[in-house]
Amino acid sequence: MNMSFLQELFSSITQRDKMQRRFGSKKASYDHTDLEAACHELLNSDGEAASIVMASRALDIYQSLDDENKRSFFCALAKNFAAAPDRIDEAYRVYRSDRSNQHLAELFKVCEPHRQELFRRLNLTQGATYELVKMRQDFLALMEGHKDYEPINADFVHLFGSWFNRGFLVLRRIDWTTPASILEKIIRYEAVHKIQGWDDLRRRLDARDRRCFGFFHPAIGDEPLIFVEVALTRGIPDKVQPILAHGQYDIEAPELADSAAFYGISNCQAGLRGISFGNFLIKQVVQELKQELPNLKNFVTLSPLPLFRSWLERTYPPDSGLLTPEAETVLGHLDDPDWVNQPELAERLSEVVRPLAARYLLKEKNGDNLPLNPVARFHLGNGAELHRINWLGDVSDNGIKQSASLMVNYLYVLENIERNNEKYTTNGEIVCSSSVRELSKLGRKLFQGELKK
Repeated sequence: MNMSFLQELFSSITQRDKMQRRFGSKKASYDHTDLEAACHELLNSDGEAASIVMASRALDIYQSLDDENKRSFFCALAKNFAAAPDRIDEAYRVYRSDRSNQHLAELFKVCEPHRQELFRRLNLTQGATYELVKMRQDFLALMEGHKDYEPINADFVHLFGSWFNRGFLVLRRIDWTTPASILEKIIRYEAVHKIQGWDDLRRRLDARDRRCFGFFHPAIGDEPLIFVEVALTRGIPDKVQPILAHGQYDIEAPELADSAAFYGISNCQAGLRGISFGNFLIKQVVQELKQELPNLKNFVTLSPLPLFRSWLERTYPPDSGLLTPEAETVLGHLDDPDWVNQPELAERLSEVVRPLAARYLLKEKNGDNLPLNPVARFHLGNGAELHRINWLGDVSDNGIKQSASLMVNYLYVLENIERNNEKYTTNGEIVCSSSVRELSKLGRKLFQGELKK
């Protein structure tokens, strides 16, 4: 037996017990100043056992704070745990006189905010990774709109980008044999098409024509980071209601499917917003499905078009004169709560809404010259093709309210993903099918005057 190992272990435990006794007494209540003091102590600590205890104590204090004290703590993080300007100036002066790698490394070191080292030390204690994810969730909620505190968010993103690197993520298939504790979270976290209880969940996990996969991280156990729901179908689906319906099967056995449709992708942790998992998830799930079911030919999404309806109403309000009188009149019928049940009116609306949607997806850009629609940015950035715009794809109340009933197929062709991604990231080029391109051309006929170009 390795006695030096045992001695080191016992020494570590003894030291930790001493620290527990030193910091074990608890106050009736804490405020942000107690937490700030605990964080300074943690940064000044030079022993691992002591740091673990101090980190645990600091996180306990944080969890006990109300929102106002948490907000004050974030303000303290911005002011009192930033990098020291004087040290940066001095390190830069030295580097300018001697541009050696050693002086460059010192410059990098002093430029790093103390917050980053604080977060690393807080992460020493068991369960801390998830607690820090929840801390960022609080930060995003409490400090929204405060641009002065964006550097704190940048520090979280920088560290989480490393801690939740693809190499640490574990892909797991979720089915009816998955522990109930995880299945309960799938019901709670589903963000696209609400799961209506256990029977609905069981249908979505049916081995005949459904698959569900999620990414997990060893540091946070059974908390899913993101999951995707897949429907195995014959042909590319254009409507989500049949997929969500109970007792309705497009195939009798998974081997008969030729298409896999990703109809729901849900991010589970608000504190990990901005950390990209979905692109890895989709590509790995495609590989998993391809291995299980070699007959699959099409890998597509059946995606909502969030924000489209609001964009449409904001861009082309009644009597704006931007559209032809006929198009403007037809578009006004979207306010009729029963239009979806009137086939002739729905067809007339389709002739206006779908072409405008094609132009919205292809032409409307944000400040970074990327598609205005967030779902489009996600899939096109992953190397997918804008394949088809489906009318009456989602006739639920939410689908009509957000997307004017439209759903979009983004097609993932494995051999084209890298090329499509390069075109998109290098030139902003959106790869689309000929049918979408033709729809966009039809949209030009709906404009008046100088807009018709």
